[in-house]
Amino acid sequence: MAVGAGRAAVVVVAALAAVATAGCGGSDALIGGKPRSPEETIRVTPGNGTQGVRPDGRFEVRVPDGRLERVEVRRTGDAGAAVVAGRLSQDGLSWRPLPGPLELGSKYTVDAVALDGSGRRSARHTTFTTFVPAHRFIGFYTPENRTTVGTGIIVSLDFNRRIVDRAAVERAVTVNAEPAVEIAPHWFGRGRLDFRPRERWRPGTQVTLDLRLRDVKAGPGIYGTQRKTIRFRIGRDQVSIIDAAKHRMTVRRSGRVLATLPITAGNAENPTYNGKMVILERHSVTRMDGDTVGFGAEYDIPDVPHAMRLTRSGTFLHGNYWARPQVFGGANTSHGCVGLRDIKGGGPHTPAGWLFAHSRVGDTVEVRNSRDRTVAPSNGLGGWNMPWEKWKRGSALR
Repeated sequence: MAVGAGRAAVVVVAALAAVATAGCGGSDALIGGKPRSPEETIRVTPGNGTQGVRPDGRFEVRVPDGRLERVEVRRTGDAGAAVVAGRLSQDGLSWRPLPGPLELGSKYTVDAVALDGSGRRSARHTTFTTFVPAHRFIGFYTPENRTTVGTGIIVSLDFNRRIVDRAAVERAVTVNAEPAVEIAPHWFGRGRLDFRPRERWRPGTQVTLDLRLRDVKAGPGIYGTQRKTIRFRIGRDQVSIIDAAKHRMTVRRSGRVLATLPITAGNAENPTYNGKMVILERHSVTRMDGDTVGFGAEYDIPDVPHAMRLTRSGTFLHGNYWARPQVFGGANTSHGCVGLRDIKGGGPHTPAGWLFAHSRVGDTVEVRNSRDRTVAPSNGLGGWNMPWEKWKRGSALR
C-alpha cells in the first residue's frame, strides 16, 4: 500500500456487524466445514422484514448458547432517528429494549454479533417496521439527521406506500443548501424520490431536508404523517477510482492521491459494475452468503471484515483474508464485489483496514474498465450516472 505523506487524520466510528446480501465470495474457498447459520445462532423477534409491528409487540434478541457480544438497534421514522437503548442479560443470552412502547411508523434496524457455544463468531442484520395507521404514508430518509457525510451523498426518500399523486408529494418536500446550489428531484417509480445537485456537493455545505407531508394526499384516501426537518453536513471530498483491468484502487482526497491499493474485482462470469457508486453503509464485520443472491452454496463467509456497501443489490468494498496474497493486484476472483487484503478479524494496518478508517458514508467510488454494464441509477445512490438534464426530467412538476 502506497500512502501519501501528510494525509488528514479522520476519526471513524466502526459500525456493528450485519448480514450482507452480497455476491462477493471469491474462488479461494474457506477451509473447514460450513458454520451454523447466523439465523440459527442469533434469533431476533420480530423476524426480519416483518411489517406492521404493534407498539406493544415483543422485541428481543436471543442466542440459544454462547453469548451476545454486541447489539445495536437504531430507529428511523416519523419520531426521528435514534439509538434504541437496551440491556443484555447477565448470562449474555438475550437483549431487550428498555421498557416502553415501540414508535409508530418507524423502521427498526438490529445489528448483533454473537459467539456460539463453540466460540465461533456470527453477525446478523435484521429490520422490521412498526404499524402505520390505515391510509397513512411516511418516507424513510437518507442520510440521517445531524450527520457528516461525503460529497457524493444523494438525498433519498423511500415511501412505505405507493405514491399516486407524485406532484403533491414533491411539492411538500424541499432540499436546500448553504451555500446555495441548484438541487433537482428525480422519481424512481412510485415509491422513491431522490435529490441531488448537478455535481458532487462542495465540502462544508450545510444541507436541509424539509418534510411537510402531514395531511398531504398521495392517492385515494392516503395521507402523509410527517412534518420534520433534517439537517446534515458535507464533509471532505474523497473519491476512489477502481481500475478493474489493472486490479488497483486510487484514493484521492480533494484531488490529492492518498493511497494506491491492490484489489481483486469480479471475475469473468460475475464482473463488477462500472460507474459511480456511493458508500451506503459501513460494517466492521458482516456475513456474505451466496445463497441470498443466487449463487447457492458456492460460499458462505460469516465474518467478512471491513465491509462497505455500494449498491442495494449487494456490491461491497470489503476485506478479504481467505484469498492468496498474489490475487490482490493480480487477478479478479470475486462474484462482483471489490476485495482488499485483510486478516481474519480485520486488521487496522491492512489495505482494507486503512480504507475503512479513511472512508465515510457518502464517499464516491467509481469503477472503470470492468466487463459489466454501468450500474443503474436506482441501484443504491447511483444517480450520478444519469446526465443532469435527464435527471431533471424525472421531476413530477416539469
